[in-house]
Amino acid sequence: MSLDFSPIWISLKTAAFATLIAFFTGAIAARWMFKYRGKAKGLIDGIFTAPLVLPPTVVGFFLLLLLGKHGPIGRLLRLFDVTIVFTWYAAVIAATVVAFPLMYKTALGAFQQIDRNLLSSARTLGATEWEVFWRVLLPLARPGLIAGVLLAFARALGEFGATLMLAGSIPGRTQTIPIAIFFAAESGDMAEAFLWVGAMLGLSLTIVIAVNHWNDHPERKRVRRKAREGHLTLVDESLLPWDHPITPLTWEYKRNSVLPNPIELIVDIEKQLPGFKLNVSFSSNQLPLGLLGGSGAGKSFILRCIAGLETPDRGCIILNGRVLFDSRRNINLPIRDRRIGFLFQNYALFPHLTVAQNIAFGIRKTLSPNAIAQRVQKQLLAVQLQGLGDRYPQELSGGQQQRVALARALASEPDILLLDEPFSALDTYLRDQLEKLLRLSLTHFPGATLFVSHNLEEAYRICPNLLIVDEGKIIAQGPKQDIFDFPQTFRVAQLTGCKNFSRALPKSENTITALDWGCTLKVNEPIPPDLAHVGIRAHHLWFLGLNDVQPKNSDNIFPCWLTTISETQHRMTLYLKLNSAPTSPFDYHLQVEVFKNKWYRLRELPQPWQIQLHPLRLMLLQNSSGTISLEYKASHSSRMT
Repeated sequence: MSLDFSPIWISLKTAAFATLIAFFTGAIAARWMFKYRGKAKGLIDGIFTAPLVLPPTVVGFFLLLLLGKHGPIGRLLRLFDVTIVFTWYAAVIAATVVAFPLMYKTALGAFQQIDRNLLSSARTLGATEWEVFWRVLLPLARPGLIAGVLLAFARALGEFGATLMLAGSIPGRTQTIPIAIFFAAESGDMAEAFLWVGAMLGLSLTIVIAVNHWNDHPERKRVRRKAREGHLTLVDESLLPWDHPITPLTWEYKRNSVLPNPIELIVDIEKQLPGFKLNVSFSSNQLPLGLLGGSGAGKSFILRCIAGLETPDRGCIILNGRVLFDSRRNINLPIRDRRIGFLFQNYALFPHLTVAQNIAFGIRKTLSPNAIAQRVQKQLLAVQLQGLGDRYPQELSGGQQQRVALARALASEPDILLLDEPFSALDTYLRDQLEKLLRLSLTHFPGATLFVSHNLEEAYRICPNLLIVDEGKIIAQGPKQDIFDFPQTFRVAQLTGCKNFSRALPKSENTITALDWGCTLKVNEPIPPDLAHVGIRAHHLWFLGLNDVQPKNSDNIFPCWLTTISETQHRMTLYLKLNSAPTSPFDYHLQVEVFKNKWYRLRELPQPWQIQLHPLRLMLLQNSSGTISLEYKASHSSRMT
């Protein structure tokens, strides 16, 4: 009697159809669960994965209850003269049900491994949710999806219990290899059973080897190709491709330029966050605005609200007359329609796309392919990466990746550029190089710019205007020099780099007592009624005897002793105690920063040294937030002049 090989064909056909169905349903279910944040998430996940933990016979029993002639679906199908049980379709359904959980869990795990900033980046570049799914999520999850397909196919190919209960064992119709193995062994035909077992092992190993080879081969080929090309070469830093290469690094060019459509951003939003409530209101024009504050102050969240990645509880956001968000009018413009350029802290480049493809991602598809290619090349030239368009992000240095991210954000021609601590992952040299490139880019960028940082010097160099955020509230805003010179509160002075503070009490109309410094200070400014602290910056203290020019004002001069020092490449920080010698390394009042050449001269002088806390350099600070007074600034500026 000849052997019937139909179980092989039936198994392959059944597993293939089941895997195809499980792939689409599992991937879609995983994508939905990836986004879902409802309370029923655990319950739904349990239902999806139940066939993975239940015995196959139990799964087959439930399917029989649903699809049998007395089941709800079975009775419905009988109205159309359709029968599912004991047909090949029943075998496909059984295999699909048991294969689905493996595809779903593997796809969900693959999606969860993807950096969410990549998805946010795609949305800010104008991609629809469908494009995000097909162009970013699926390609990045490819290894996991391939593993899911492999596991689903193997599970469908080896399904026995549910198939036997729902489809039976009809030779030539529903008898798959596992069922053929069972009945061959039951009848005592061990030779036939071993034959089918060998067939199963051969099919499984062939599929594993083929899929692994297909998945690994393109990557190895690309790595070998790039390895033959040698090391990357940097473009000459002096070849800056700007229309006005001699333009100095100043904002006067942009401040004095007349734009046909003035840029204006208006933000007035509230959002309850863990630990505090975000409540900010500000506006900005085409000059870059720096958002400065400590970690967790709400700076990055403000940017995410403007981009549409987060939704405020109340308020409005208006950009160039376009309402991006308005809670009263129930307006919340989709991210893709906001025309936002977002530069993420970790760059958020798409690793499966080349440099050129990354830059082209957000360019409007209404342009011709030639126009898109020209714009990409222009951006590559602007960030000095010409010739590297066919590289992948992982083949670039950190500084080059940041340049690509900047080029990609600008290539979409956004109305506003949002920069979220873009230099935090770079070393000092790259930070300096990219900071210069960014300043040049922003000088010629026609839109508004918001730059988030917790680094005072970085924000000061890049942005002419600053906004200080602390625990979700704006505690100071205005031109950077005004905020630096006239901080009205202790917290603003602290966040802008002041290191010397003392509790203070008014003593007379023009004198105060610095409680922590143990001295009385003369001041030139009106003493605020709610004075809490006095402060002075570390580089504003004056040592007598080091300069030929003596101070015209002899107020607030005190003897001081050196407690300890700390050193950087160019500066020395001296920790000093006023009026008496220190008793320990922690016994000091003031920190003073001096250049090393001054330190070399100062250390030769006998102690105590004489130091002046100039009345015009003292900052009289309140505890509560306040708004900088224009009259106060004008008065203070005229006195200093």
